[in-house]
Parts: sequence; structure tokens; C-alpha cells
Amino acid sequence: MTSKLRETGGEVRGEAARRWAELVATARRSVAGGLVVGTSGNVSVRVGDVVLVTPSGMPYDRLTPDDITGVDLTGRQVLGTLVPTSELPMHLAVYRTTGAQAVVHTHAVHATAVSTLVPELPLVHYMAAALGGPVRVAPYAAYGTDALAAHMLQALDGRSGCLLQNHGTLTYGATLDQAYDRTAQLEWMCRLWLTASSVPGLTPSLLTEAQLAEVGERLKGYGQRR
Repeated sequence: MTSKLRETGGEVRGEAARRWAELVATARRSVAGGLVVGTSGNVSVRVGDVVLVTPSGMPYDRLTPDDITGVDLTGRQVLGTLVPTSELPMHLAVYRTTGAQAVVHTHAVHATAVSTLVPELPLVHYMAAALGGPVRVAPYAAYGTDALAAHMLQALDGRSGCLLQNHGTLTYGATLDQAYDRTAQLEWMCRLWLTASSVPGLTPSLLTEAQLAEVGERLKGYGQRR
């Protein structure tokens, strides 16, 4: 464990403490945004070779700085005493195979509904480009298992988000804000498709791969430059 994560006496300092506060804020934001209910879903952020992660079964509004929970990339607990989320295999699989710095997993209702209906979210909106392309559905496996993590990685290939069949969503990003925004955007697209699909006698128009690719190029220059 590096000194920047923990100092004498076990008091967490510096970057880890700041990131933990951001993680807790993101977890609470997911509740306020209706993306999770109760203690469902989980959030993590990477600090060097340590992954800070929400603890299992702990209401987010009760988390304090003393509840910091961290593991190394093998899953060995190196910070805190609370048991890490049961979905740790998914989080660690993302960090070991991508450049992710943050991961958000939710049980968002519209996204979960879509995961039970199709193998891939239809291209109902161009913001699918922000996730790397058409969002795939990872086949079902029991939560917290290596099998689920493996299915998820296949669905994530070339993407920064996916749906988990009969389960929910997982997105990652360079920051907690980016990972959260991606899962919120994914939930919105799922809600949009379900809404459009529910109109009797009509079928939603869908974008082509070429149209999506054009948007992907345009998004590279989107936003402010600092």
C-alpha cells in the first residue's frame, strides 16, 4: 500500500480521501437520479493500483470518510474493514482490460427492461456513438460471478458501456462524472426506445451504422477545451 493512500494510524489522506468523497457523491447521485433503488448497483474509482469501491449492502446515505473500502487489482482488500461490493469481479475485470478510471453499475429500470427484450439496443439515437457504437446486451449470469464478468467484457468490446441481461447496466470512463453521465445517457436511450416502440401500429426509425459513425467523428470535437 502506498503512503499516499494511508498514513500512520490508518487515517486515509490525500488523493484517496478526495476520490472516496467523489465516489460517495456519485453513488448518492445514482439514487437521486432513479438509477438504483436501495443498495442495488455499485460505484468504483481507481487510484493508482488501488480500486476504491462501494461496500456491500451499505446504504449510500450512511457512508462516511471512515467507511473507505479499497482493494488491489487482484481483489485483495487493502483499505477499510467493510466487505466490498459483491460485483467486484466486474469492476476489476474492467480495470484490468481497459484504461478505465471509474466504473458505475446500476439497475436502472428502463435499461434493465430493454436487456430482457433484445440482444442489442436498437440505434434509436445518435448518442450511442458516445458509448462507442450500438450497445450490446451481455448474456445473463448470476451476479458477482466470474461468468458475468466474462460476458460483460465481451459486450464491452469497443464500447464504454453495456447492458446486462435481466440485471442492469455497466459503464466506465476517465472520471466518475463521465462514467455516471454515460449510464444516465444509456438509461435515457433505453427509455426513448421503449417509449417509441410502445406506439401501436408504428415502428421507430433507426439510424444506420454510417450515420452513427459520422456522429462519432463529430463528437470528437464536441464541448469546451481547457
